[in-house]
Amino acid sequence: MFNQMKNRIKNEKGLTLIELLAVIVILAIVAAIAIPAIGNIIDNSRIKAAKSDVVNVISAANIYFTENSDAVSVDKAGLVGFVDAEGILKGATYTVTKGTATTPTSLSVTGKIKVGSRDVGIAGATVDGIDVSKAEPVTGMFEYTK
Repeated sequence: MFNQMKNRIKNEKGLTLIELLAVIVILAIVAAIAIPAIGNIIDNSRIKAAKSDVVNVISAANIYFTENSDAVSVDKAGLVGFVDAEGILKGATYTVTKGTATTPTSLSVTGKIKVGSRDVGIAGATVDGIDVSKAEPVTGMFEYTK
């Protein structure tokens, strides 16, 4: 019986070092491709959320201007009660300027705000000028710096 077990152990083959190294190299290549792609997806989602926050504040300001037709601009303090959640603009100081027949309502933020690892400056952002479906910056409205 002991000899039979010895013979079975001798006949069984395991992974060679070359096979093990090949598997490790393949996993490393897959990881090297996947990790940056996942990072870009996360960054793009943060940018889209930031643009959505800007659109929400501009929409709230339009409601404010409807109720206060004589107002030309409104700051953060004036929009209390009109904006439920400011998102990335929560700690920022901003002003929304009422639009006219030729110019839309626009939002300008004093200073820069953080979107993920990026500093973002917002000046003259309009609902039409911000394409929430794209992650690219809109020139002059959503400027990114690292």
